[in-house]
Amino acid sequence: MQIKTNILFIINPISGGKGKLRIPDFIDKYLDKEKFSPNFVFTEYVGHAGELADEASIKNFDIIVAAGGDGTINEVATKVLLHNKILGVLPLGSGNGLARFLNIPKNLRQAILLINNLKIDKIDSATFNHKSFFNLAGMGFDAHLSAVFSGDKKRGLSGYVKLGFQEVFNYKPQLYILNIDGVEYQRKAFAVTIANSSQYGNDVFIAPSASVKDGLLDVCIIKPFSLLKLPMLSYIMLRGTAETSDMIEIIKGKNIKITRQKEGAVHVDGEPSQMGMEIEAVVNPLSLQVIVP
Repeated sequence: MQIKTNILFIINPISGGKGKLRIPDFIDKYLDKEKFSPNFVFTEYVGHAGELADEASIKNFDIIVAAGGDGTINEVATKVLLHNKILGVLPLGSGNGLARFLNIPKNLRQAILLINNLKIDKIDSATFNHKSFFNLAGMGFDAHLSAVFSGDKKRGLSGYVKLGFQEVFNYKPQLYILNIDGVEYQRKAFAVTIANSSQYGNDVFIAPSASVKDGLLDVCIIKPFSLLKLPMLSYIMLRGTAETSDMIEIIKGKNIKITRQKEGAVHVDGEPSQMGMEIEAVVNPLSLQVIVP
């Protein structure tokens, strides 16, 4: 008689701006019950997914699935990493940057069938002032926008784009001192993004050659630009040509220290936070077990 694997689905009911109450029934329909013994929980507040994942790890769940966006994945994966468990992903967010990089299907049925196959790989994780991230972290305009967006009730891509156009006209670039593997750079920048994978989400690429398996982070510096060039910057990211653009500088490294002019907003896998003037990012190679195609 086959021993079933305990698997917990942690579902964020507001990821992507859509209700998720029927998702357990849908998972139940397509999950292989001969392999898995499933359980389902819904998050109720920011940070709850991490608490649930922590409890599940202690209760001997072998696989913990984040059903949500990059923020939900971050909370769950941080605890999965801590307890050396296995991460599964059902991409239900508005951007799904990490899931897109890993080629996890957006289609829910296909994503569940992928879990049935139980193909496990290891990917890099990283820390941003000791806070784990798996996709992107950064500061500058995107962090400012993430902080503003978190207070907006209209979730989803359209709301994010609308806010972006409102905020971009008033945002001023800042000066950053970067130390990347011992080499110092001084740059004035519109934004500085530390990329473990290649994109923000929605196929908007900030670091086209970044990989979660290369043991490196891509430091992406968006240079100050005239607002007349904003459409060009958008085009560059959508085309995935940041590395050949004179609007973005990308430097790869393992240990990154950043000093900025003042404390303020940052984002960690899209979730806003506040940090001080000095920030350190470090890669942790092949540290997270995750179910992949």
